[in-house]
Amino acid sequence: MKIKNKILTAIEIERMAAEGKCVAHHDGKVVFVNQVAPGDVVDIQIIKKRRNYLEGNPVHFHTYSPLRTQPFCDHFGTCGGCKWQHIGYETQLAFKQQQVIDAMERIAKVPVHTIHPILGSKETRFYRNKLEYTFSNKRWLTREEIESGSDLGREALGFHIPGRFDKILDIEKCYLQPDPSNQIRLWLKDYAIKNKLPFFDLIDQTGYLRNLIIRTASTGEVMVIVQVAEKNDDLLNPLMEAMKVAFPEITSLNYVINQKKNETFHDLEVVNYSGRAYILESMDLPDGSGRTVSFRVGPKSFYQTNSRQAKTLYDVAYRMAALKGDETVYDLYTGTGTIANFIAHGAKRVIGIEYVEAAIEDARVNSAENEISNTSFFAGDMKDLLSADFIEKHGKPDTVITDPPRAGMHQDVINVLLTTAPEKIVYVSCNPATQARDIALLAGMYDLMEIQPVDMFPQTHHVENVALLLRR
Repeated sequence: MKIKNKILTAIEIERMAAEGKCVAHHDGKVVFVNQVAPGDVVDIQIIKKRRNYLEGNPVHFHTYSPLRTQPFCDHFGTCGGCKWQHIGYETQLAFKQQQVIDAMERIAKVPVHTIHPILGSKETRFYRNKLEYTFSNKRWLTREEIESGSDLGREALGFHIPGRFDKILDIEKCYLQPDPSNQIRLWLKDYAIKNKLPFFDLIDQTGYLRNLIIRTASTGEVMVIVQVAEKNDDLLNPLMEAMKVAFPEITSLNYVINQKKNETFHDLEVVNYSGRAYILESMDLPDGSGRTVSFRVGPKSFYQTNSRQAKTLYDVAYRMAALKGDETVYDLYTGTGTIANFIAHGAKRVIGIEYVEAAIEDARVNSAENEISNTSFFAGDMKDLLSADFIEKHGKPDTVITDPPRAGMHQDVINVLLTTAPEKIVYVSCNPATQARDIALLAGMYDLMEIQPVDMFPQTHHVENVALLLRR
C-alpha cells in the first residue's frame, strides 16, 4: 500500500530523538516527526518511507504537550534554524543531558564515575557571535503569499530553506545574534533595492550581491564581510562607504570577490575596506587572577560561536586537566589556539596541532599578543603529523586536550594516544555520539572518570560534552 502522503490520525508523540525530531509508532514502525513535542497527539502526513522507519510532519494537533511553549520568532517552522523554540528551555536541557547519557551507555558502553548536570546558557536568545546570510532574487514564498497572488517583491537576504540550496527565506528579525546584526542586514537589503544592485540568482549564477557575514565580539567589536560576484568599483565602493557611514560601530569592514559556484571563501582574498582586518575577543583566565587573554578573530578564523559559553566550556576543560605547572600538554585540533592559550599559564608548555595553516598562524599571533611564550603550534593533517617521530622530537604529553570536529578523531590519532599513553585525556566534543565511539576505542587503557554536558546552542538539539579519561 502506498504510504507516502498518507495521513496517520491521532498519533501520540513519545519522546525526543536525534536531530531535533521526535519519535512515535504506527503499525509497529518507528515514525520520526518534525516540530512536535513528547505528549502531543497529532495527525501526521508521511513525507518519506524507508525500510525500517517513516518520516512525517504534523498537519493537525488534537492535544498539545504540557512541555510546549510559545515560539518567539515569526520565522519559526519555516527557517529551520531554531527547531526547539516550541519547547521550554529547562526541558531542552533535560533532553540534551539524556542525549549525552544515552551516547555513553549505548555507544561507549563503559561506566561513568561522575555525570554532572548540564550547564545551561544564561542567554537563550542573541547568543551567537556569527551569522551568515545569502542574497537571492527568488525568495521563498509562503503558501499564503502564493495563494493571495500578492506582489511583495522577490529579493531576499536571509537563510537557506532546509534542504534547498536555491531557496532563501527573507529574514525580518533573527533572535540569534545581538545588535547591530539585524540593523545591518535590513539596511543592506534596503540599500541594495533602492540602488538597484542585482541580487544573486542561485540557479543561473547571475547577479551581483551574494553573501553577508556578520561577526560580533564580547568586546563590542563588529566585523562585516560582503561577498559580491564580480569586481565592479562603481557598485562596490559606494556601498562600502555608505555602510561605513551608517554603522560607525563596524570595526572591521571587508569584502570578497567570489566568482565560484558556492559561497565558501577560504581560498579567496578578503579585502579589508576599513578598520582592522580582525576583531578582538577577550576571555578571563580560569585562575581567578582577573587577568584576561585576547584572541584575534579574522574573517576566516574559527571561534566558538557562543562566546560566553565558550568560557564555560574551557573552564570545564581546565578544571578537568587539573594542571600543576610542570606538564607538557598537547592541544589537538587547536584551531586558532584558543584552548592552548587559555590554559598555557597553568602548564610547563603547550603544543597545539591543527590542519589549517592560517589558523596556526593566528594561534601564534594570539600567543605573541598575550605575551605567552610556552606554546608551540604546528600545521598538518592530524593523523599524519601526530606520529611517534613528532612525539620523540617534541616530548611525550602528560595531558592531551582534544576538541575534534563532529566526525571525531581518526583511528590513527587514537592509536597514537594509546601508544603514547598520556596520563589524562580531556575530550571536548560537539557530537556525543562520535565522542562515545572514540571513548570506547580508548577504554582498554582509560577509565571514563566524569562527563560535563554544556549547552552552547539554546533552541537547538546540539550539545557539547567534556569528558575526562584517566589512564589505568
